[in-house]
Amino acid sequence: MSTPPVTTAAATAASREAFYQRLDARSMAPLWTRLKSLVPKDPTPVGVPCLWRYDEVRPYIMESAEHISAREAERRVLILENPALRGSSQATGTLYAGLQLIMPGEIAPAHRHTQSALRFVIEGSGAYTAVDGEKTLMAPGDFVITPGWTWHHHGNEGSGPMVWLDGLDIPMVAHYNATFREDHHAEAAEIARPTGDALARYGSGLLPVGYRAPSLNSPIFNYPYARTREALHALTRAGDPDPHLGHLMRYVNPVDGGWAMPTMAPTIRLLPKGFQGLPFRSTDGMIFVCVEGEGAVEVGGQQMAFAPRDVFVVPGWTSYRLRAGVDTVLFSFSDRVAQEKLGLYREERSPG
Repeated sequence: MSTPPVTTAAATAASREAFYQRLDARSMAPLWTRLKSLVPKDPTPVGVPCLWRYDEVRPYIMESAEHISAREAERRVLILENPALRGSSQATGTLYAGLQLIMPGEIAPAHRHTQSALRFVIEGSGAYTAVDGEKTLMAPGDFVITPGWTWHHHGNEGSGPMVWLDGLDIPMVAHYNATFREDHHAEAAEIARPTGDALARYGSGLLPVGYRAPSLNSPIFNYPYARTREALHALTRAGDPDPHLGHLMRYVNPVDGGWAMPTMAPTIRLLPKGFQGLPFRSTDGMIFVCVEGEGAVEVGGQQMAFAPRDVFVVPGWTSYRLRAGVDTVLFSFSDRVAQEKLGLYREERSPG
């Protein structure tokens, strides 16, 4: 009876490597060498925590108007790029963010694209955005939706600069290779409905009989901050805040009660004076704006103090806790709605 040859570890490794090279020539690879990296035990955060102090970046935003007009730039925006994702134009793994400037008398020309967009107004008055045939005036704290593939343009009929935060699902749409865009034949798209029509039709707990939603977006495309603020402060009279998240509310689609947008999940929260949040993490990377008040976020082992109009990022599956010295309002958006639809969203609440 013959004895099988003794195989050394070095010989085994060499044999396997030769096999892998033959696989590579056929555009194949062994899963067992990649399994743990392809399907890790926990998510690996994409990007790093970061904060843009508005008082520090505002001079650059204003200087941009000296270098290029809104017409020439099409969208005069300074991208907020995560330091760990340089060159990608990404704030998180799936989302884009930037600060857009419109000066008095300017128009940012009409176009449309498959990406959905949101605007959260930071500074100024007198500017407007026109979406799918309706014009809406914008004020600080307003949340405005531009659904994918709708004609839209922006303008400023006021006397001072107007700045808002743009949020788009550009990286998400690019992942599916579903990016399309089209320029309008005119600088400004046609206005077919009176200002405030959408809010009047859909924003008062009423819907026109027979209404059929044309998309998964809310038919309300401007959620005024005056209404939002009133609702937030009413919550403080009804009970204590969530110990991890504060008084947190989501912008809702009145047609089905779901999220206001199909790919981005916009929320707003009130942190009452003295709030000391417990640690929390979730799979969605989040982009925050401080609307009013001041506080701090402890995230990924670092402390970041924030003040009104500051923007900061919390990467997905990174523990964070929020604190507020005075009543503080934070707007935020993430890809949570998309994750929920795919059954992927998870969160973890720590007792402290």
